[in-house]
Amino acid sequence: MPLAVVPIGRYGSKRVLPQASMATITNKTRKPLSIPLPGGKKLRLGPLKSGEISPKAVDRPPVQKLIEAGDVEIFGPEQKPRRAGGDTSSRPLSGGKNRGSGIRRTGDR
Repeated sequence: MPLAVVPIGRYGSKRVLPQASMATITNKTRKPLSIPLPGGKKLRLGPLKSGEISPKAVDRPPVQKLIEAGDVEIFGPEQKPRRAGGDTSSRPLSGGKNRGSGIRRTGDR
């Protein structure tokens, strides 16, 4: 299990904590998905959005069913993406909008 150095306190003292390796799950569809997790919880993912789940949740049958159907894609911390089928197309992460310089206009215009 990897360790994380976490700053605590006012003067920057640090504490080393164990860090759980989480898997990233991505909704590859254009509809929202509700992914069942252990403990009766659900992860709700919007279209083409990502979230983090525990490795224990990846092994659950409902999640495996979504992976096999190609609805979701799983990325682990040190592994290649797991996906069903041979779809190798990728989509840019940016929304395609040019955000500009970030100057906020105020006052009468």
